[in-house]
Amino acid sequence: MPVVSLRAYAKHRGVTLKAVQKAIQSGRIRTTSDGKIDVDQADADWVRNTGPRQASIASSSPAPRRAQTPAETPRPEPAAAGPLDYARARAVRENYLARLAKIEFEERSGKLVNRDEVQVAAFNKFRTFRDGMLNIPDRVAAVLAAESDPARVHEILATEIRKALLEFADGANR
Repeated sequence: MPVVSLRAYAKHRGVTLKAVQKAIQSGRIRTTSDGKIDVDQADADWVRNTGPRQASIASSSPAPRRAQTPAETPRPEPAAAGPLDYARARAVRENYLARLAKIEFEERSGKLVNRDEVQVAAFNKFRTFRDGMLNIPDRVAAVLAAESDPARVHEILATEIRKALLEFADGANR
């Protein structure tokens, strides 16, 4: 568990000092309380938290002095509580970006509509229906008062209700 300076670690990894500083800033590797780097821990963090693109850029530089073995770089358990490693965090981010792109595409292609617009349209449609149904007694009260035949009263009410329902259904097709 050797502890070295940032420059010594950059030389050990075969990368620039700026690359090590960026890795520390982004949280891919950690420093000790005195600002130095624990080589074993930093190597394991570097491998676990560095994405493929960053690894290929780093591999174009000279290789690190000490080869890593799989036993030295334990992979965290997927269910382990703690910070996500870089690859998993990147995968989660890409998944959400793909979902957002799909939603935007469906919205632009007309498969999705704004929820608020649908709620307002539905409210207005049902308000119109309710008003039409509540207006039936006002429209037919005088005619019904003059009728003494129960069958004729039934026919007038059924006709008015049917008319209101047809207006509601025809409005839905527009």
